[in-house]
Amino acid sequence: MRSGALDLRFVALRAGYALLTLAFILAVNFFLFRIMPGDPIALLARSQRLSPEALEEQRRAFGLDQPLLVQFVVYLRETLTGQLGVSLVSGVDVVDLIASRLWPTILLVGVGTLLAAVIGVLIGIRGGWRRGSTFDSSSLYSSLVLYSTPEGWLGMLLLLLFAGWLRWFPAGGFSSAASLALPVLALSLGYVGQYAIVMRSSMIEVKAQPYITLARAKGLSDPDVRRRHAVPNAVLPTFTLVVLSVGFILGGAIVIETVFSWPGIGLLTYEAINTLDYPVLQGVFLVSSAAVILAAFIADIAYGAIDPQVRQS
Repeated sequence: MRSGALDLRFVALRAGYALLTLAFILAVNFFLFRIMPGDPIALLARSQRLSPEALEEQRRAFGLDQPLLVQFVVYLRETLTGQLGVSLVSGVDVVDLIASRLWPTILLVGVGTLLAAVIGVLIGIRGGWRRGSTFDSSSLYSSLVLYSTPEGWLGMLLLLLFAGWLRWFPAGGFSSAASLALPVLALSLGYVGQYAIVMRSSMIEVKAQPYITLARAKGLSDPDVRRRHAVPNAVLPTFTLVVLSVGFILGGAIVIETVFSWPGIGLLTYEAINTLDYPVLQGVFLVSSAAVILAAFIADIAYGAIDPQVRQS
């Protein structure tokens, strides 16, 4: 595995791509939620039984009585100054609302992704190195099943078994450390198959390379060849996948958080969709998109530092 100093042109080019993507997301973020069917102020009026006069006052207060282009200009100005608006439902500042839900999501998705990455990589290394073995066949089948299983369905099965029947864990919420167990388990099982499949494929490809044959010809033992030559090269695609997955932390795990009533960004998104809370939806979408773009940028730079061939593409 070769390494070298990063080319500033390579970094600048990747940074430019990231900024262009973020600019596109800013535009999509505004118009996407305004083409959704329904009227958030009308929903608010029905839930709070507002009079027609109070309804119009709410429209003026949130700027929804302005032409769409004027709303877009105001949105850009406020977003670029760090103001994401106020929730139509609760009246709480969107930045404060997202910040209050951020830690539970980081805890859940961070721990779940870390466990899935470690377990998935170890399974993929052993399965790919011993292709065709009983372990490889059984782990590959299990990984495919887990990868194709919907997270919500898996979460409900875990709830029924461990919270409903066995009563080992709480059914939902974030009241204690035990509340974290089932959501993390559901999330880890959902990701581990993906990591194992990618790592196994990389190991199989690397194992067929000439330098692996050369290492064996030098008299290195099988474990040494695998540890010193195969794994460091095969782990690169999985590393990129894990870094990109970390970018989704700020987006939350909507299905998992909803199933387990976990008070994170994912549940906040679900609640905002139900009430058509435009400012909250825009804020969550922007923060989560920015996190994914940043993670992709970091993955590109790290990959370029590890493998100089990437910098030529």
